[in-house]
Amino acid sequence: MVPRLTAIYHVRGDAASIAVRARAIAVEQSVEMPVAAIDDAFVLSEIVGRVDAIRALTDGVFEVRIALAGETVGGDAGQLMNMLFGNTSLHEDVILSDVELPAELVAAFAGPRHGLPALRQRVGAEKRALTCSALKPQGLAPAALADLARRFAAGGVDYIKDDHGLADQDYSPFAARVEAIAAALAAYPDTQYVPSLSGDLGTMRRQVAAAAAVGIEAAMVSPMVAGVSNFHRLAQDNPSFAFFAHPALAGAARIAPELLIGKLFRMLGADAVVFPHHGGRFGYSPDTCRAVARAALADWHSLHPSVPVPAGGMTLARVPEMLDFYGADIMLLIGGDLLQARDRLTEETAAFVTAVHRYPYG
Repeated sequence: MVPRLTAIYHVRGDAASIAVRARAIAVEQSVEMPVAAIDDAFVLSEIVGRVDAIRALTDGVFEVRIALAGETVGGDAGQLMNMLFGNTSLHEDVILSDVELPAELVAAFAGPRHGLPALRQRVGAEKRALTCSALKPQGLAPAALADLARRFAAGGVDYIKDDHGLADQDYSPFAARVEAIAAALAAYPDTQYVPSLSGDLGTMRRQVAAAAAVGIEAAMVSPMVAGVSNFHRLAQDNPSFAFFAHPALAGAARIAPELLIGKLFRMLGADAVVFPHHGGRFGYSPDTCRAVARAALADWHSLHPSVPVPAGGMTLARVPEMLDFYGADIMLLIGGDLLQARDRLTEETAAFVTAVHRYPYG
């Protein structure tokens, strides 16, 4: 028997009705039918969800802990998400806040193959923060994207990722793009290119093969767009690749970012997790950002730590502040602020790299 997992929800309600509401969530997330209609002893004793605890958090918000059968996951990432929050995500009064998973279940998903130490080693870094920039906007031809990549690399950046909008469009086909960018970066062995994968699982597998054929060893996927099961399968089937997880659509899930991005994406194989830093284009608070980074790096069931990658409108001027906030175990991603330098892109990138290298790490 796989031990039970515990889903932790934040539920809006009142003290008079929260016990009934919690029980309804437990049933919805396990058997999705009236319990009175079930006459199978195993289902009743082992499969029906169990309300373990209810605790008032603030006025009108309660923490509800529900134990769910580990066997119902079946070793599948999509089914895990379904069991944790499938139907209940349709109820606007509930947020999935956290989950406590048995060690056996976490081990079955395996987590990152590489993580922070290996991503540092790939670019010759030791204990400092890593640097990253992004190729954008979508609409550019492969030659133009390759030229941007070359100029970023000349500035000394560690990782160059595709913007998540770069897919397999006619104006920049995936195969042509990775071939052109790999050629442009051949003279810069300490800079790694991270192309964005898109399409169905078969297409993404072919994209990984095309990238590997030109010496690329990393890729980015948006798990909530591609599907968490597909993301997990790609990570498990391509052990030499490092996978970056992009948060597109993650905000539509009403799942706490530290759980979805920092913990679950990591468990499914993300070597690096991109998320919005506070004060940029998105509304994450400092507490949320800190929680995401801590979840990605925490000592958790012996998984490799994922690299937190705060992003979303970051600027060169904010580098010291971000390093003060996160410390050295981070990858700083600055895209648009460097790109707007235009002809001085390489010089601005070099200033970014210098700021990270010279930061007085403790």
